[in-house]
Amino acid sequence: MSCLRNEELSKGQEIDGRTCPNGPRAVSVVNSSSERLGGAKVVATAVVPDDVPQIKDVLQRWSDVDKVDLILTLGGTGFTPRDVTPEATKEVIEKETPGLLYVMTQESLKVTPFAMLSRAAAGIRGSTLIINMPGNPNAVAECMDALLPALKHALKQIKGDKREKHPRHVPHAQAAPVDTWDVSYKLASGGGKEPGCSCSH
Repeated sequence: MSCLRNEELSKGQEIDGRTCPNGPRAVSVVNSSSERLGGAKVVATAVVPDDVPQIKDVLQRWSDVDKVDLILTLGGTGFTPRDVTPEATKEVIEKETPGLLYVMTQESLKVTPFAMLSRAAAGIRGSTLIINMPGNPNAVAECMDALLPALKHALKQIKGDKREKHPRHVPHAQAAPVDTWDVSYKLASGGGKEPGCSCSH
């Protein structure tokens, strides 16, 4: 797993006279999820300017050369002119994974309405999953918690392994048949009884 931080350094060093404490905190959050990800750990970090070609270069190198399983980018997903991480990500991914973004947004909206301003992208390049995370470590923790129930399974599927199952997974062949229309009707009509006349006469 690798973390890419836009513009600000991920080890607290200075850039343009500023210090970035968020990088190490975000890496710590990711490392704390290691056990639930099957022992994954952060193997590389990089700080990249808000520049599409430079971001693409790192994403492609980590995906194609280093064969990293998961790349998390931190920050650069907002509305400012310098926020270009989603553009760079979309240019390198081969398959989009919109469900991950939906879950992240849903979770973040519980904390702040500003979550709707995220333009994050996520997708697969080769055998690597790339996800744009927020820049705030607390938001990274929220998003990781939301993704973790499916992330290990997703990473195994990308490698071609379909055997990884959720603990509550029931094979389709063993699942009880459900008549969706019947269930919907019963819910709408108060338990399957014919609804009575609602007029007052």
